[in-house]
Amino acid sequence: MFNALVQFIREQYRSDDFIPLHAPVFAGHERDYVTDTIESTFVSSVGAFVDRFERDMAAYTGSPRAVATVNGTAALHISLKLAGVLPGELVVTQPLTFVATCNAIAYCSAEPLFIDVDRHTLGLSPTALDAWLTEHAEVGDDGLCRTRSDGKVIRACVPMHTFGHPADLDGLVSVCARWQIVLVEDAAESLGSFYKGRHTGTFGALGTLSFNGNKIITTGGGGMILANEALGTHAKHLTTTAKKPHPYEYVHDEVGYNYRLPNLNAALGCAQLEQLEAFIANKRELAARYAEHFQGSDLKFFTEPADCRSNYWLNAVICEGHEQRDALLKATNDRGVMSRPIWALMNHLPIYAHCRKGELSNAEWLEARVVNLPSSVLPDLVV
Repeated sequence: MFNALVQFIREQYRSDDFIPLHAPVFAGHERDYVTDTIESTFVSSVGAFVDRFERDMAAYTGSPRAVATVNGTAALHISLKLAGVLPGELVVTQPLTFVATCNAIAYCSAEPLFIDVDRHTLGLSPTALDAWLTEHAEVGDDGLCRTRSDGKVIRACVPMHTFGHPADLDGLVSVCARWQIVLVEDAAESLGSFYKGRHTGTFGALGTLSFNGNKIITTGGGGMILANEALGTHAKHLTTTAKKPHPYEYVHDEVGYNYRLPNLNAALGCAQLEQLEAFIANKRELAARYAEHFQGSDLKFFTEPADCRSNYWLNAVICEGHEQRDALLKATNDRGVMSRPIWALMNHLPIYAHCRKGELSNAEWLEARVVNLPSSVLPDLVV
């Protein structure tokens, strides 16, 4: 079975060489736009491509405002600050995520509260969240959600759209509204993914994107905050060292951050964004081929949730158990085809092992079974 999978993947990528998990494709105006920034000398945080990238991303996602940042973690850090997260407070998130989600919470001197995921989305479960809050929390007269045991404020909720598959946003929006918790979407992996016709990252008070080298489009590094006009304006201020506009004076009116995206990177992003829909069509075709290949197999190919359009950033299969998962990982990697397990659960990491958590049976079940397979844009479909 594994030999046939390796052969299938090699046929898709037409290569006997090493096949990475997800490589970028530069098939558009990347070289021209980057050259333009060099010739203009505006290669740092001020330049026309930064403004254009923000405008284009706002238009594509349907967000009132988009603010470019140096990476996705910085975008999430600022979003949590704008959501009002204070030191010592709790922020709900899922244990099945990349560590950056929890690190951004820690940057605010807050603490993750781990709630289980749904197996059909791989994202934070609104049912599990509501159940935990009903048992352990209450909303006070001041409108704040607090734990009953020690009065800790539960300020925000950060679901992550795993591998580009949208979480149950209707459910999460409803639960967060009922419990007076600010919804901040970690949409780092889901650019181009839509939930019931609406782009991920636009359902909460704020949303964040990532353009790391392994994402569906890349700026080398980079991220984006999606927000309304008021929060977006504040985000732009905070990420540019909180400097007030002035022809020559240096006046900073609050603690700010040097989180600006350089123009050089934004130029790359503008060229990549022009190709995004073609990339998604390509990757969805690859996902369809994987799904067909795995029909009747012991390995279950993970498909997008109902009423969603996923970007299929990383393709995933669910193994029968831990032993089959390890055998698949070894067989593919030994043959030069890169595969990776899903992340270790955040509550299993020493740095977050002390954090509060609910019952996590779905996350634990998935941790033992999920494997990502090569998901780069197919060469025969490159625009």
